[in-house]
Amino acid sequence: MAVPLLSAARPAAVEPRAGSALQREFRDAAERHGVPERVLLAVSFLQSRWDSHGGAPSVSGGYGPMHLTDAEAALADSRHHHAGAEDPRGDDARAARKGVTALPDTDRLPARLRTLERAARLTGLPASHLRTDRAAGISGGAALLARAQRDLGLPASGDPARWYAAVASYPAADSSRAARFFADEVFTVLRAGQRRTTDTGEAVVLPPTRKVAPDTRQLALLELPSLRSALVPECPAEVSCESVPAPREEYPGADGGTDYGNHDRSGRPASQRIEYLVVHDVEGYWEGALGMVRNPRSVSWHYTLRSSDGHVAQHVRTRDVAWHAGNWYVNSKSVGLEHEGFLTAPDAWYTEVMYRSSARLVRYLAERFDVPLDRQHVIGHDNVPGGTPSAVRGMHTDPGPYWDWRHYFDLLGAPFEAEPRDGAGRPGGAAAGRAPAEGEVVTVRPDHDAHRPVYTRCDGTPARCPARGSSAVRLHTAPDATSPLVRDAGLRPDGSPSTDGVNDIGARAATGQQYAVAGRSGEWTAIWYLGGKAWFRDPVDRPTAVRTTGTLVEAAPGRTSVRVYGRAYPERDAYPAGVPVQEVSPLPYTLAAGQRYVRGLTTHAEYLSARTFDPKGHTVVRGEEYHQIQFGHRVAFVKAADVRLLPAR
Repeated sequence: MAVPLLSAARPAAVEPRAGSALQREFRDAAERHGVPERVLLAVSFLQSRWDSHGGAPSVSGGYGPMHLTDAEAALADSRHHHAGAEDPRGDDARAARKGVTALPDTDRLPARLRTLERAARLTGLPASHLRTDRAAGISGGAALLARAQRDLGLPASGDPARWYAAVASYPAADSSRAARFFADEVFTVLRAGQRRTTDTGEAVVLPPTRKVAPDTRQLALLELPSLRSALVPECPAEVSCESVPAPREEYPGADGGTDYGNHDRSGRPASQRIEYLVVHDVEGYWEGALGMVRNPRSVSWHYTLRSSDGHVAQHVRTRDVAWHAGNWYVNSKSVGLEHEGFLTAPDAWYTEVMYRSSARLVRYLAERFDVPLDRQHVIGHDNVPGGTPSAVRGMHTDPGPYWDWRHYFDLLGAPFEAEPRDGAGRPGGAAAGRAPAEGEVVTVRPDHDAHRPVYTRCDGTPARCPARGSSAVRLHTAPDATSPLVRDAGLRPDGSPSTDGVNDIGARAATGQQYAVAGRSGEWTAIWYLGGKAWFRDPVDRPTAVRTTGTLVEAAPGRTSVRVYGRAYPERDAYPAGVPVQEVSPLPYTLAAGQRYVRGLTTHAEYLSARTFDPKGHTVVRGEEYHQIQFGHRVAFVKAADVRLLPAR
């Protein structure tokens, strides 16, 4: 199935001009090293979208607009992720599972994690200068391209089409397929052109080169091995993808019996519908992640994506159930995608090539399994609810507030748009000159690049994180920025307010999530959130959210409150003999009468009983109907019998 990537360009507030200092730095570097400026710009765009990220490294240790990698230096300034208490399998009928990825061995770093070292040799500049000086880093990237062109015996041509092999070599890919994917994406950018105002407020323009036709035969000059997989991976044809199977083996268990890992055989979608595509940050590097997923005593997920070149490895077939989300109900109905990211700082950034590869893969999976492209079905690990009250505090919070959901959905071809609201077809939201009103639905949609809330504890201390664009909107108890943040009874049973910690999701709404409007005061909009009103600043002329359509859920007539659940499990009477009954445990929240939440989907309760190595012993138990709602930052479930549905105003 071919899945074309749609343009992700959004109009800038000010039309970019080509005279910025950053544009001149690209031009100067291109002239100094004899590289076509358009090639240099396109390679950089595919790595960083020309952003500098305040000098901070990417999730894979890349610096600056050219993403020069120096994993050793990045790791020296970093702490490893704390995995938390989450059991990735999340099945109460079985013992908890843990999986910890290894950090890269700095004595044996692959070439793709140390391109800055080579750039330093070529330019004669200190590595520290290449990491911290933007112009020097751009020059270092140009030097790498120019040296590759010479080493391949190719002329220093001004024609971008002559640079295909040099471009393919840039991320130091380990296979011809991965190198080809990167080069093809660069030339896709070249043909389309790009214009963007970067995170430093500087405009950069790459004019389209529509008729460029690279000589793809040059790829053979790199003499890279071909990918050979015993199994054909389930990937779109245009993505670089290989099969690296996760094992399924029996071994002696800790209790003296027999255990097995690291996933369960199933027959999806015939046995259970695939409802969710879950975005993760693997909290490890590529080789470490592959080592963990190939360990039968560890946990599993379906795909891993590499940061430097967007390469994909599939580990678990989509028909089977991987152990990744910390909630067995979600695991049994989802496909998990782990994105390489070994740096601990939650504000480390993701490469554009990985965003694009991930978007292609998600679109392929969504089309294949009829998964709607919205934030009720394409969710982060941080949107997966704890299945029981005791699990809430330990749930993971990746990919975090800096993952650019708006850009990601632009790439998916499913942008978050205001819906027409009147007979004239005028759009909703502040763009129509009217603030959202109580009873309407809004989709959270801040301008990611300009929206920079204060976060703390990126380095584990109370210090502020570097200012960075964010997809997350902070929620207050009153229409006042000095008011306390809303409380999350699951995360803080003592009733204390949420914090601005970067991993604290208790008072956070993210791009693409939909909520029912609960009120309006001045420039502030209130939404129903975690059982109460939550306020965020939403000026009419600079909206943080747009009005959209949706179906709302409220307590059924006669009910004063409704219980909220972290999994849609069947009622006790639905279980056949021999299948242990799983408790339907309400979370420490309630949906009170008068409150409304947006329905994401309607489903019947399901529990996959999979306690045996032989899948013939597995059973899917089905029960009463549930609605999934956007209750807080994480989704939740309510029993259909407890609520009623109504259209938004």
